[in-house]
Amino acid sequence: MKDILIVAHFTQVPGEKGNGRFWYLADMLANSGQSVEIVTTQFSHRTKQQRNVQESQLKHIKYKLTMLQEKGYRKNVSLKRFYSHYTFGKNLRNYLKNRKKPDIIYCAVPSLDAAFVAAKYAKHNGIKFIIDIQDLWPEAFKMVFNLPVISDLIFHPMNKKANFIYNAADEIVAVSETYVNRALLANKQLKGGLSIFLGTELAHFDNLVIKNKVDKPKDEIQIAYIGTLGNSYDLIYVIDALALIKNKDINNIKFVVMGDGPLHSKFRDYAEQKQINVEFMGRLDYEKMVGVLVSCDIAVNPIKSNSAGSIINKVGDYAAAGLPVLNTQESEEYRRLIVDYNAGLNCKNSDPHDLAEKILILYNDPILRQKMGMNNRKLAEDKFDRKTNYKLIQSLIGSIL
Repeated sequence: MKDILIVAHFTQVPGEKGNGRFWYLADMLANSGQSVEIVTTQFSHRTKQQRNVQESQLKHIKYKLTMLQEKGYRKNVSLKRFYSHYTFGKNLRNYLKNRKKPDIIYCAVPSLDAAFVAAKYAKHNGIKFIIDIQDLWPEAFKMVFNLPVISDLIFHPMNKKANFIYNAADEIVAVSETYVNRALLANKQLKGGLSIFLGTELAHFDNLVIKNKVDKPKDEIQIAYIGTLGNSYDLIYVIDALALIKNKDINNIKFVVMGDGPLHSKFRDYAEQKQINVEFMGRLDYEKMVGVLVSCDIAVNPIKSNSAGSIINKVGDYAAAGLPVLNTQESEEYRRLIVDYNAGLNCKNSDPHDLAEKILILYNDPILRQKMGMNNRKLAEDKFDRKTNYKLIQSLIGSIL
């Protein structure tokens, strides 16, 4: 039995909402007979509170869960957050000193502090080090704080740390080919990496549909959005597009928003001002979210310009639900998938007139909606099904062991 240590700063723990990549992978590895431990933080990034996990919630997991102390923070972009990550990295360093050396460290990136500590520890002790890139830092922060020259100076230390982590990796896994290619710029020893989308287990997703699907008025077209209500997501632009359509005396389109975040009030107030039909449902349990999502007709992926994101979590759920997607994201990787699978329509970023036009194309053509929805489901079956795709990660780890 080999010892696999998974370091995942941002992951769900038992009893929390979510569709976590790392607990799914830990279960898969534990079921194959390996000894697996996940090390994460006591602080929940999602709720901004310290976790309180009961012993009874840990009885059914097959891996060891260790939660280290972290200071915590209130805002996603703040000095307190960076200091909080530093304290988690420091506690991880102390934990690793006192832990038996594992055979493999499988490490999520970000955060950079935790991954940097894990990379140095693996290198010093001759331990195989695999990274799994979930997001690009500091690129993601530059989108929020983007001042020419100044941003580059401020984020230079973070960029240097990221390059060290990428270069230290014996193998690279990432949630998109875009992220793999970024890491390979810093790691000249490796010829390639493994792109495995976040995805979901389709059999589980389909079972949730059977149990949770909701009814909606037959004469209503519903456009779904799931995810964070924050700076990266341009719901103002979607609302403006819907207002343009409402001015054409089309009144049976409803915007269904599932999620929460710092801009919830701003988006809600703007929708009221524009007098469009919108329902803000808040953050839902995954089961309920699936039920609402599959009852909708269209999905929208309104990512702001210059986003560092690529194949993000929501697009996997849109694909699993079999919905045509209206996509504004500029990621060439995702835009290419939309075209190759004919799974929706790519739109001009921040152009409500173009989005309104694309909405009306799908609104007026139910056969096209159905066809594109079926194509998006095919995309899910090919690229987003964890039951098959995550076996590639398992095989990678197995080959190293």
